[in-house]
Amino acid sequence: MKLVIAEKPSVANSLAAVLGATTRRDGYLEGGGWLVSWCLGHLAGLADAATYNPDYAKWRYDDLPILPETWRFTIAKDKRDQFDVLRTLLRREDVTEVVNACDAGREGELIFRTVYCLAGCTKPMKRLWISSMEDSAIREGFANLRPGADYDGLHQAALCRAKADWLVGINATRLFSVLYHRTLNIGRVMSPTLALIVQREAEIDAFKPVPFYTVVLELPGFSAASSRMDNKGTAEQLRQASEGGMATVKQVERKDKTEKPPALYDLTTLQRDANRLLGFTAQQTLDYLQNLYEKKLCTYPRTDSRYLTSDMAEGLPVLVNLVANAMPFRKGIAISCDAAAVINDKKVTDHHAVIPTRSIREANLSALPVGERAILELVALRLLCAVAPPYTYAETAITVECDGAEFTAKGRTVKQPGWRELDAAYRASMKNAEPDNDNESKALPELTEGQELPVAGAAVKAGKTTPPKHFTEDTLLSAMETAGKDDMPEDAERKGLGTPATRAGILEKLVSTGFLKRKKSKKTVQLLPSHDALSLITVLPEQLQSPLLTAEWEYRLGEIERGELAPEDFMDGICAMLKELVGTYQVIKGSEYLFTPPREVVGKCPRCGGEVAEMQKGFFCQDKSCKFAIWKNSKWWTAKRKQPTKAIVAVLLKDGRARVTGLYSEKSGKTYDATVVLEDTGQYVNFKLDFDRQKGGGK
Repeated sequence: MKLVIAEKPSVANSLAAVLGATTRRDGYLEGGGWLVSWCLGHLAGLADAATYNPDYAKWRYDDLPILPETWRFTIAKDKRDQFDVLRTLLRREDVTEVVNACDAGREGELIFRTVYCLAGCTKPMKRLWISSMEDSAIREGFANLRPGADYDGLHQAALCRAKADWLVGINATRLFSVLYHRTLNIGRVMSPTLALIVQREAEIDAFKPVPFYTVVLELPGFSAASSRMDNKGTAEQLRQASEGGMATVKQVERKDKTEKPPALYDLTTLQRDANRLLGFTAQQTLDYLQNLYEKKLCTYPRTDSRYLTSDMAEGLPVLVNLVANAMPFRKGIAISCDAAAVINDKKVTDHHAVIPTRSIREANLSALPVGERAILELVALRLLCAVAPPYTYAETAITVECDGAEFTAKGRTVKQPGWRELDAAYRASMKNAEPDNDNESKALPELTEGQELPVAGAAVKAGKTTPPKHFTEDTLLSAMETAGKDDMPEDAERKGLGTPATRAGILEKLVSTGFLKRKKSKKTVQLLPSHDALSLITVLPEQLQSPLLTAEWEYRLGEIERGELAPEDFMDGICAMLKELVGTYQVIKGSEYLFTPPREVVGKCPRCGGEVAEMQKGFFCQDKSCKFAIWKNSKWWTAKRKQPTKAIVAVLLKDGRARVTGLYSEKSGKTYDATVVLEDTGQYVNFKLDFDRQKGGGK
């Protein structure tokens, strides 16, 4: 028997259907000489610090840095049963070969290898490496299984990345939390990303707008503008001198221009467009795309390539036609396929660009969830645009002179709409279409040099310089992708902050830890740092907030992957950095005023076990995902003319009931004492009264 281990049950089901493993067992499928099981994502991970020493359960400066000599793993409690299934299958005597069918990337390799090693398995290992979940791709992948040893470097790089993130996260978070007396989450990618946002806000705060003025002439069939002027009086003089006069055409310059189609999507460019056009967060886009991949409608999501391989060229015209026929926005638009524009073997690493699959032909797209359908349409649009003809136009630039000053105007005439016709049709199909400002220039009238034109009117238009814009997920993803590149050596792989697979998770972590907040402004959602985020970046040393650290890590991880750097050398460098950080960092003076005072915890949340703290309007669970709340001015308490105090809530959380005096009776108008009982339904918090025979217990 051959054992196949996938990352998720849905993927395992698709693989099993192709392999003929149709008999369902407890935690796996069987048939045709195959056993097919799954990992439920990360079944096991690096153990927490207390596993190495019980004293590490408390955060103390004297314990730092924590640097395990041998690493331990723990299995997630809710996934223990599935691990037991996999361990049993891996140890079965009739299993002669194991196939790693987890996602074809760094994390997928780590997920499989961790389970393989924890189960003590030494059986021959093969690797399934595919970019599509279509049946034909699965069959081809199994026909060309690769030796597992080919990916030893990938596994080592993944393991080093996980260990290094653990070391920085555990040690830096504890160091700064202990020194500044509040929980401050530090991360290799998270902190430099936060620094980008804080720096942008500082630039916005420091910005002082500078006014400027231009004079605009109304000429036959078009208008022309002067260059900017700092002085309003000078602009007004030019307006008066020009009005009612004649302008002379000094120069007419015509150029034919071509705009190539955009490249195909990698994950980051798709996330950026989905944020700008559809308002999706990076995490939503990744989730929708992952679902489309598992439904066989899109290729592998976590890619950093924007091209296809040469072996895909022959089948591309058929795919393009299938995609075009499935998209309502392309009706009436001729479709062409220039495969050469999207084929480049040298620019494809582990996976090619994200494109739809041929399964789009049989799919009922209207039955897809709205978000998934929107992402599929965006991916389809990009494929159709990328292989379409270029957009060509004639651009005319005119310079006229009036009263000794020059005025300019530009216009364009479209010669071939090319890929922009599809793009415009897609935007027109959207409810809240974003205008395409690149294509709004009107055609100018035919003019010749030396021609005299009457000035029908002149006006002074005032403006002022604008500050940098707040980050959105679109612009932040772009900044993360290019962060630190100017300071990196020319031959370095410029990975920026994080990878396409991890950037969405980093943004969500910054939001969930309270360092970032999303604020809607008109049609966009801005990312703004909290007060504590500003303070954290103030106290963090440069090395932890510089994108150079993580860019250098990614470069070295690439070397490990290629077998050019020993994993031990990489880890030694991380440990040395942390020893130096702990040994040399000094608390910044006056920092006690920097951070928001920590909230006093009054008890444990009965719903999730988290901490409940007092805030202005009530007592709330501090876990953002938990909605448990005891409101101070709820109808129940207001009717009894009583407000829950810290002492009352503490007892309610501890015992589920609390003796309360001075409750008001609406019937009698008198007060009474009773026991208040807390009842939490998991969705709502309710209270009821329990009357006993103690003094004052009756109404």
